[in-house]
Amino acid sequence: MSRLLKTPLYVFGALPLALVSLWGAAAIWVDGPSDRLVAGGLAAIPPLVTIGSILFLRPWSRALVVGGLAVAVVIGWWLSLEPSNDRNWMPDVAQQPAVRFDGDLVTIENVRNFDYRSETDFDENWETRTYDLSQIVGADLFLSYWGSPWIAHTIASWEFADGEQLAISIETRKEVGESYSAILGFFRQYELYYVVADERDVVRLRSNYRGEEVHLYRMVTPPEFARALLVDYLEKVNSLAAQPEWYNALTHNCTTTIRLHAEHVAPGNPLDWRILVNGKLDELGYARGTIDTSIPFEELREKTDITERAKAADQSPDFSRLIRVGLRRPPQHR
Repeated sequence: MSRLLKTPLYVFGALPLALVSLWGAAAIWVDGPSDRLVAGGLAAIPPLVTIGSILFLRPWSRALVVGGLAVAVVIGWWLSLEPSNDRNWMPDVAQQPAVRFDGDLVTIENVRNFDYRSETDFDENWETRTYDLSQIVGADLFLSYWGSPWIAHTIASWEFADGEQLAISIETRKEVGESYSAILGFFRQYELYYVVADERDVVRLRSNYRGEEVHLYRMVTPPEFARALLVDYLEKVNSLAAQPEWYNALTHNCTTTIRLHAEHVAPGNPLDWRILVNGKLDELGYARGTIDTSIPFEELREKTDITERAKAADQSPDFSRLIRVGLRRPPQHR
């Protein structure tokens, strides 16, 4: 066995295949039949076939073919699972936003502007709003921490010349009875959903009612880039209305999807580990100069904590202005 473990074919072929088969077992358990007995029986098949082939079949090529076929069947089944826009959705994600473009004007249906009494007790307000893209002056980024300093939820927001803000939060679209699980987010359990909202809804929900620590960073974003970025977001909103997609905690989450939008507009920002460990995204922004670098980072991070300001502003119609008191927009590089 020790000799086997040292062979290149084992290291580069059999071992990865066995690991993928274990993922296949997890995929069947999570995304397969709702009957737990049936799901458990089916989930046992990929690792039994694959690992059994590696251990007992010779020559090596035959073992890898048999194990590979077992894994390929699971992957093919998993990729065939179709997302849907037609489910019994939770009220906060029940309406699908829709966007109409007319030159500089963009009209958005189902902008969420709920009035909260608690995280689960609220009055629903779905609004139709029109924005003038030529009036965009910049973009901001919220980081909301609910536990570990290494992980945060990101929310992008656009500022217009009249002081109005439009926020978009990329989230899971949960069905009635579902709750978010970071583990389940790696499988095909949730559809991808763009919450197009008033800041007083989507930011206040996290700071005032979920008890999260929220930071607001004014971005070094020329208006033309901010506009192109918002248009790319809104085109994706329409795309999801026509063809839903799966959320994935690694490849299609609140931060990696932001990077995809940014790459569509201005390619050239390489992937960085802090995009995956997104609680450190502000450190990356500081290193790349996309947020204010005129003061030390720790001082900036302290100033950008808007949690208490958000709690004080609460139901004020001036919420967005009040949470930005003392936070200047950095000079915009072109």
